[in-house]
Amino acid sequence: MSLPRPSLPALLAAAALSLAPAAWAAAPSPALLQSLEGALNSGGTGSLAGLLTAGPGLDPAELETRYRALRSRFPNARWQVSPGSNLRDGRSTVQIKVSGSREEGPFRYRLEAEQVLALASRDGRLSGEEVIRESSTLRSGSAELPISVLIPDAVLTGQRYDVDVVLDDPLDGAVAAGGIAAITPAQISASQSPDLELAALGGGGVFKTVQAPLQPGSQTWAVLLVHPQGIVSTTKRVRVVADKAALTP
Repeated sequence: MSLPRPSLPALLAAAALSLAPAAWAAAPSPALLQSLEGALNSGGTGSLAGLLTAGPGLDPAELETRYRALRSRFPNARWQVSPGSNLRDGRSTVQIKVSGSREEGPFRYRLEAEQVLALASRDGRLSGEEVIRESSTLRSGSAELPISVLIPDAVLTGQRYDVDVVLDDPLDGAVAAGGIAAITPAQISASQSPDLELAALGGGGVFKTVQAPLQPGSQTWAVLLVHPQGIVSTTKRVRVVADKAALTP
């Protein structure tokens, strides 16, 4: 079974401004962050172009296209950009949140996404980033089914770890199902959702033990929970690092 449309990876990529890594420069000024929030919420064509510098892996036109796609799916989407705490190496972070909703036939979808980023700027424009934390949740149905996402932000290369998403309220006899799958970088780039095999939830959630890659990078997981009161799909990105000290950025 595929994730409910629209694709969460595509939405998160657009919502969170996934810039390509670049040479680190100065942290973005408060004025630049304010301009970024204003551009995201304005919905104007080309509103982001003046805030980005083209470079390796960063195509402002492509980013604008992804932003337009999200806007078409969630016209009422709203972004919040705010400063975060400093990293151990002294770099400042930025928290970006986006929320929105839409009606599609008999279904109402509600999106909540969040990233914590270390952004770099050059000549008054964004020029690079590192994703510190990233997650997104898409819901349908009238109920706000509470869930707990028990997936670490970072793990060591080759480490075995748990990927668990739990329904906080007891099932009380309800029949629920769920599934989990990794999202590949190619699927994220192509805005594709993975196919998930659903199974009955015996313990009120989805539980899986996985292994991190042997090389540093990241893994992104998609989890789908189907409940009589609605559907919840969530994604979580896990940083994979080779140094134990890097588990806490």
